[in-house]
Amino acid sequence: MSTLEKIKDIENELAITQKNKATMSHIMQLKAKLAKYKRELLDLNATAGGGGGGDGFEVKKTGDARVGLVGFPSVGKSTLLSTMTGTYSEAASYEFTTLTCIPGLIRHRGAKIQMLDLPGIVEGAKDGRGRGRQVIATARTCSLILIVLDAVKSMNHKPIIEKELEGFGIRLNQRPPGITFRRKEKGGVTLSTTFKGEPRYLDQQVVKTILQEYRIANADVVLHEDCTGEQLIDVIEGNRIYMPCVYVLNKLDAISLEELEILDQCPHYCPISAHLKWNLDGLLEKIWEYLNLVRVYTKPKGQMPDYDAPVILSGYETPTVEKFILKIHKSLLQDFKHALVWGTSVKHNPGMAGKDHVLHDEDVVQIVKDCDAGTVVARRVSPTVARPILRSLRKKLPRLRRQRRARTWRSSTSHWAPGVF
Repeated sequence: MSTLEKIKDIENELAITQKNKATMSHIMQLKAKLAKYKRELLDLNATAGGGGGGDGFEVKKTGDARVGLVGFPSVGKSTLLSTMTGTYSEAASYEFTTLTCIPGLIRHRGAKIQMLDLPGIVEGAKDGRGRGRQVIATARTCSLILIVLDAVKSMNHKPIIEKELEGFGIRLNQRPPGITFRRKEKGGVTLSTTFKGEPRYLDQQVVKTILQEYRIANADVVLHEDCTGEQLIDVIEGNRIYMPCVYVLNKLDAISLEELEILDQCPHYCPISAHLKWNLDGLLEKIWEYLNLVRVYTKPKGQMPDYDAPVILSGYETPTVEKFILKIHKSLLQDFKHALVWGTSVKHNPGMAGKDHVLHDEDVVQIVKDCDAGTVVARRVSPTVARPILRSLRKKLPRLRRQRRARTWRSSTSHWAPGVF
């Protein structure tokens, strides 16, 4: 029996199994098997080149963030890319006009955002249909995914695309689960929690059943929040990508106002018309909000801050002063003493901050180096140059000491001048 047949059998069994407390262990066991078979299928296709062989769609990553356009054919992805970036992408009335990845660049608020026009995907793309594996593999490298939907067509495309991306290990608009998983040599499986109350979805038996499918007999599982069995499987697999997503509803001009009010109830969505250039500014602001970029301005000593070329950091990865320095050059970290920060992240302006200080958007940072003269000479001056300098300093040292004693004596006897008493 092939891997695809095993996956289909497990999905059929999950569809007919009743969900209750008595069958929860069996359902989690089936889902763990399903995750293993899907991983084996992806590894097999990557090794053999099945389904997604040929030239890849991957292009060189440029800019501060990457946004990928994902959707079914003929929904307006190429028109949207051409309108927002000025890059030509062929658009026609027939499907599968775009056959490769076409990059474009957006400049917004001092940041460079790369936008990728990916070929249209079809149902079954995660299994290799229509070179879909290459499309989704490129989408995994993005910072944000824009799922482009046609307002005229059915909204059933939305769950289909979500299922294809989820089958490739992409979790949309989710954060990593609060689970700590650690293997150990002995002691069995232990389950503990750090929150108040009892977990609703996981217990000792369910956790043991899931770990048995991975042949793990000894492990510590700590729940920091009430998580499900699927989230525990994602943590054990360790290859999941969590990224934000915006649902772009294109062809806004073809629907009525009543239909738009109904669609307005959908979360994470933005209605536009790429052809008529409606609400493109709103989409750009939505992209900026979901990317969560942090702009930090540099300030040289004695000069005004450089507001034209900010250093862009990701807000999802805790933008600290250390990451700001590494973004400029790693050699600055060796001489780092402290940083002077102006902005909302400090109580006083300027505020002195260390490497672990978390920066906010539009903060101004000045790096102060540790200028120890002895260290500088020992590191930057060769011994042949340093010896004459030290020799001249030794000759001048007695004269400098005499001058210092004379200044001290004059300052101590200055109040004994004639006529004081």
